[in-house]
Amino acid sequence: MSAVSGLEIQEPSIFQRGAPGRKGTDVPDPGDATPSIPAGLLRKSAPGLPSVSEQEVVRHFTRLSRRNYGIDVGFYPLGSCTMKHNPRINEDVAGLKGFKAIHPYSPPARTQGALAVMWELAEALAEISGMTGVSLAPAAGAHGELTGMLVIRKALEARGDPRKKVLIPDTAHGTNPASCVLCNYKAVEVKSSQEGILDPASVAQAMDEDVAAIMITNPNTLGLFEVDLPKVADIVHDKGGLVYGDGANLNAIMGRVRPACLGLDVIQFNLHKTFSTPHGGGGPGAGPVGVVKDLDPFLPVPRVVRGPDGSYALSEDFPSSIGRMRTFAGQFGVMVRALTYIRALGAAGLKDVSDMAVLNANYLRARLCDHFHLPFSQPCMHEVVFSDQKQAGNDVHTMDMAKALMDRGFHPPTVYFPLIVSGAIMIEPTETEDRATLDEFVEAMVAIASQAESDPESLHETPTLTSVSRPDEVLAARKPVLTWPGT
Repeated sequence: MSAVSGLEIQEPSIFQRGAPGRKGTDVPDPGDATPSIPAGLLRKSAPGLPSVSEQEVVRHFTRLSRRNYGIDVGFYPLGSCTMKHNPRINEDVAGLKGFKAIHPYSPPARTQGALAVMWELAEALAEISGMTGVSLAPAAGAHGELTGMLVIRKALEARGDPRKKVLIPDTAHGTNPASCVLCNYKAVEVKSSQEGILDPASVAQAMDEDVAAIMITNPNTLGLFEVDLPKVADIVHDKGGLVYGDGANLNAIMGRVRPACLGLDVIQFNLHKTFSTPHGGGGPGAGPVGVVKDLDPFLPVPRVVRGPDGSYALSEDFPSSIGRMRTFAGQFGVMVRALTYIRALGAAGLKDVSDMAVLNANYLRARLCDHFHLPFSQPCMHEVVFSDQKQAGNDVHTMDMAKALMDRGFHPPTVYFPLIVSGAIMIEPTETEDRATLDEFVEAMVAIASQAESDPESLHETPTLTSVSRPDEVLAARKPVLTWPGT
């Protein structure tokens, strides 16, 4: 049963709706024709599928689609994920036949437009970041991390000193240590200061000749700017190490500061976050990597090159390259969207994106800091992290409040991350939300905080207006039931 606007609507499973003899398709009788399927693979009995009409099937899946929540439905403040509105012009351009229908094996003579898009995008990302070379090959942010760390390893091996460890702040994305391990490095955690940022003294203490690099996200996952990053970079460089920048949060600083100017040697760009591609549900994504001049020879192939006559080609003639990271040349549809976004906004527009992302997050911080515990007092960047400390005394915790938000028409923020904040509530409003939407969200959060004081027990029952209330999320992820027993 599902309550919608005070009405209860019956929503049975499609497997419970059918009746013997109902069907929505006519499949020709094969007669006595000999099947091409080997006899040992043929079923001995009917598959036991539900007997339903076409109308029942259509209504069932339409009903399911209305249960889904997305950025086109409402506010999606999922911290660290940058779930923002994506301009439809980007979809229109990516859907042009010359881009959508292109085949990856098409010869360069017939793909000059696509190669020009890739070339121009790489040039734009280099300009935005201050890096010298950019590879568009990686398929996602974490894949970009892996690529960047492989470049670092190859560069250090070329020096004859691959080293053994990588320093990782405790505010890092969880994929950072995984990328290190895949590159045969040991991840060494570095604690943040009481202000939530890296202390150069802590880095200096951990830095030695066995450290290949430090991986640092700026702004970090607390939404705070790493003000001492140039000092940290100097410490690492002085000992022969390199600085990897996780660029997942570039949407807070692009147009305001070039990461290379802060001392970074490598950075990955999450095109699907910063540069506009719908990425809910796990994809699609793209994670290009930018590097400084000394690391440019090690970038993966193929790379787009431009000849003296202005024509483009994909080249693998880079003898020091780490090689291929994937089939073909990258997530082309995401590249088209990203370049459209960059060209439409221009330099000034990209800076406005960062300014609005930071302004919106600080607006929520100011409106909610009296109602929720704020672990760090300084202004934030693109996202703000609260905790459930004020509500925990009434046995109301972050998950309870996240579920309560669903009853009020909002997708919950990120919960319990970053791990260094107990009961974390991580909110990223993005640059695309207006003040009216943010005010509605604030009203909902304040109402939940008030409910946590006046009627805390009721929050343990939320959500009450969704088709599913509180599933065992761990069990659902680890042991999903993906088939109907009747099959």
